[in-house]
Amino acid sequence: MNAENVHQDTDLAAPDLPREPEDVISEPAAVTPASTPEATHDAGSGPGAAGIDDAPAVVEPADADASAHVDPAVEPAAADAAEPVAPPTGTMSAERLAAKALEARLLGGERKLKRREVAAGAGLSLLSARKLWRALGFPNLGDEDVAFTERDQSALSTIVDLVRAGKLTEEAAISITRAIGQMTDRMVVWQIEALVEDMVQKQGVPDAVARKRLVSELPNLIDALEEMLVYSWRRQLNAGVQRLAVRAEAGLQSSEEGREGDEDDAPLPLARAVGFADLVSYTSLSRRMNEKTLAQLVQRFENKCAEIISVGGGRLVKTVGDEVLYIAETPAAGAEISLALSRAFTEDEILPQARVAMVWGRILSRLGDIYGPTVNLAARLTALADPGTVLVDSMTAAALDDDERFVLVPRPAEDVRGFGEIHPVQLQPGSGRGLVLD
Repeated sequence: MNAENVHQDTDLAAPDLPREPEDVISEPAAVTPASTPEATHDAGSGPGAAGIDDAPAVVEPADADASAHVDPAVEPAAADAAEPVAPPTGTMSAERLAAKALEARLLGGERKLKRREVAAGAGLSLLSARKLWRALGFPNLGDEDVAFTERDQSALSTIVDLVRAGKLTEEAAISITRAIGQMTDRMVVWQIEALVEDMVQKQGVPDAVARKRLVSELPNLIDALEEMLVYSWRRQLNAGVQRLAVRAEAGLQSSEEGREGDEDDAPLPLARAVGFADLVSYTSLSRRMNEKTLAQLVQRFENKCAEIISVGGGRLVKTVGDEVLYIAETPAAGAEISLALSRAFTEDEILPQARVAMVWGRILSRLGDIYGPTVNLAARLTALADPGTVLVDSMTAAALDDDERFVLVPRPAEDVRGFGEIHPVQLQPGSGRGLVLD
């Protein structure tokens, strides 16, 4: 940040009080620390300087009625004019009016508050407020930017009250806030692109036109989308509690068989089947595809993976281009999902085959992702798998050995970077129907 953009972090609630030496969310602060590198901002940098969601702040005309129409007395510019005539002062296009109305509905009102006013209203120093805004993924704002509404102040107070009531530490509050910001950011981008694509196909309009029309069509969907978001969050929270709390101990106990207790993943708190599925020849295929065809392939891949993994009782952790990472609570569930993924891509008329691998072991779950040697080994095995096959390691094979639903075929030992010599085992379907999709 530039030195000339350093501002004193003075709180509006009590500007005459002495400055506090420290700034914590759990303590209501009437004033904020003196200027430090942590308390700097660049008011003019980045697309977000005008507001939280990158939309520029709108200056209201003096005459409120003037914003709704163009004065008919204003003549268009002459045909031979060097420069077009600027629109009359105080006028807004229909598109801008629609965007302004949508923003007011989404933000809970018109932007009227500056950042210091919001922080002071929540009884919080500006520095602490900015910690939470950064965690949510909001852009940096200057002291004079009118970018907030009363709903922003209420949301800030909600987070702070959890800390002051002792229900969360400051660190936990910031981590949870960051989770909300990152997940909702990805969610809205996904939803907007899906809506735009639907309009392009259904209405036969170009992409740019669909994006403009979205502003006027989105208000009819907001309530339904919000209701589904809350519903899904409650269902997912319940499922997460069951997986990560209620059944966690049972998973660890079931993973004890065949272990010495000194494995690299022994200290990790969760037992999971970790799997990867990697499309074959994706890079060369993507080079030969146009934008529309590539988008359809990626969407088909992700949709098929998400469906199979969820039906099998697993969780899709993330997708990275042509690869998907997933987990399941038992080795059998992981094996069923892995075989179903391999079979689905082999039988698909559009998608290429996939290399799949799965390892039963212990992991660390943080920030919505998973970590540990088990994850790394599964990734290494994926690279060793032949197209259309599923590989597991010897310990996972031992856990599946007595299950008639699976056939285990040992393969020659391989030297794997970071693991030394391992003994891959090819997993094949045995008796039973396998994972069935409705």
